[in-house]
Amino acid sequence: MTKEDIITLPNPHLRQKSERIHVINQEVLDQVAKMTDAALDWEKSRPHEVSAALAAVQVDILKRLVIIRNDFDDKTNDEFIALINPEIIKYEGEIVEDFEGCLSVNHIYGKVPRYSKVRVKALALNGQEIKLKAEGFLARVLQHEIDHTNGIVFIDHIKDNPTAFYKLDKNGELIPINYEKEIHENSILWD
Repeated sequence: MTKEDIITLPNPHLRQKSERIHVINQEVLDQVAKMTDAALDWEKSRPHEVSAALAAVQVDILKRLVIIRNDFDDKTNDEFIALINPEIIKYEGEIVEDFEGCLSVNHIYGKVPRYSKVRVKALALNGQEIKLKAEGFLARVLQHEIDHTNGIVFIDHIKDNPTAFYKLDKNGELIPINYEKEIHENSILWD
C-alpha cells in the first residue's frame, strides 16, 4: 500500500464502526505490513510531520486494528506495534488540550481535549492479551486511533470550537485558520 490508499474525509467509511477481528491469520499479518507501508509512504511526502499511527479503517479496511509507531521522535525508526481489537478500559488523569493531525483529514489540525492517561487492552499479533498504561502523547495517540475504530475523527471533538483549528505553514509551524472560511463553509467535513 501507498499513501494513495489512505482514505480521507468525506469518505463515509471513516464514520463507520469497525468490526472485531476473531482470528489472527495471515490476512491480518499482511494488513499490518500494508498499513505500515502506507503510513511510511505518507510520511515521506511530509517533511514536517511524522506518521505516529494508523487505523485499518484509514486504508478502507473496516477491522479493529491499529498500528502505533515504536518511537515518535525518530523518523528513522520505522517500526510499529500492532494492536488488535484495542479498547480503552479506563480514562485517567486530567483533560489536556493539545495539537492533533490525521492522515485522513487533509491539511487540518486541531487543539483537541483528551485524557492525559488511559489504560488499554488489546491483542498482540501472537494472540496474547496485552494491557497498556499510557500517558502523554502515547495516551493521546491511542485515544485518537481507537476513536477511528468507532467511526470518530478528531475534528468531531472540536467542531463547536472555531478557535481550535490550525494548519501548517511552509516552515512546519501551526497557525490558526479562518474557521468560517476553511471549515464551516466546507460542511463536507462533518458529513
